[in-house]
Amino acid sequence: MRRSLLPVLLVLICIAILAGPVFADSPAPEGSGSATNMTRIADLIASEPPGHVVVYFFYNEYCGECQKSLTFMDGFRERHPNVVIRSFDIANNPDNQQLFQQFDDRYGVPLSPVPAIFTGEWEIMGNENIQSHLDEIVASEEANLTAGKPPFALPAVPSFTTTGTQELTVPIVIAAAVVDGLNPCALAVLLFLLVTIVSVGSRKRMLQVGLTYIGAVFLFYFISGLGVFTFVQVSGIPKIFSTAAAAVAIIVGIVMIKEAFYPGRGLLLAIPESKKGTITRYIHESTLPAAFVLGILVGIFELPCTGGIYLAILSMITSRMTFAAGLPLLILYNIAFVIPLLVVLAVVYFGIPPERLENWRNDRRMLIRLVMGLFMIGIGIVVLWTVFGH
Repeated sequence: MRRSLLPVLLVLICIAILAGPVFADSPAPEGSGSATNMTRIADLIASEPPGHVVVYFFYNEYCGECQKSLTFMDGFRERHPNVVIRSFDIANNPDNQQLFQQFDDRYGVPLSPVPAIFTGEWEIMGNENIQSHLDEIVASEEANLTAGKPPFALPAVPSFTTTGTQELTVPIVIAAAVVDGLNPCALAVLLFLLVTIVSVGSRKRMLQVGLTYIGAVFLFYFISGLGVFTFVQVSGIPKIFSTAAAAVAIIVGIVMIKEAFYPGRGLLLAIPESKKGTITRYIHESTLPAAFVLGILVGIFELPCTGGIYLAILSMITSRMTFAAGLPLLILYNIAFVIPLLVVLAVVYFGIPPERLENWRNDRRMLIRLVMGLFMIGIGIVVLWTVFGH
């Protein structure tokens, strides 16, 4: 038992180490502004020196694209010595994060990613857009000041956004997570586990073991997502990651559809045969520690089944949000992901035999795989449109 636990613990420790940099405190770069005592945009704007174009620059020091923009802004400052530049690092700074959200609300562009710039009537999102358009926009704003046009006159304004930016909503996150949670791997293992417990134990014991298993699945998926989120934020490769995640989602979706019509042929997305003996052993133990290890193992082995959906949603979160803004959606996704497992556990607990549910699942396996495959392809296309669409 102890020997078999070691690989699982090593995986969790590695993922936790990946997530570590997000929580690290770091000093703000020299010249950065602070949102302290400036929680209202009107107060901030009113405090600016008259007769100057003001650029509000928001970035995350852990973001690779933001680092490129910081370098660009150094040269921009030299080219435009009369422009007032206010820089706000939103990493681990709740005041700056709140101010960033208020600018988003004022400009009418929800969930904008960093780096982002607000100046006059414009919001510019993304390093490429900042480098391509900021000089031109500032020249236009300086001309407006010379002509006597009042600054910041409109509540909803035009913007240069990251290419193909799409809004990621709570219903989209929940729907994707529930579809992901219907995957055959985790449901099948849970049903086998419940069949074993019902035959040898009480309903109370079944509830305890079932909840432990589901909690372990949730924990593994959440920590995995946290590690991926952190890695993408630190490495600054959201576009590369989003493209790869979309490709994985589409490929897995195609394989799922193939399995719906031609089961057992070619590439299979299922728990490897070589691992089923290990899983079966933990199922028959039916103890709380065994159920926890079982949940972690299933989380590891089932990622090839439906990891495409999770990666696609993670790519949409990491490309748009800071850690503070994305964490609630990550938690929400993982809660919704285990809802199908909780429903199965509740139904069995209140009297429906697990064998009956297993028969129902087998009868609809083709439909489940078809729906999941189509959903994966759809979400992969959405992510690609977000990255490359115009």
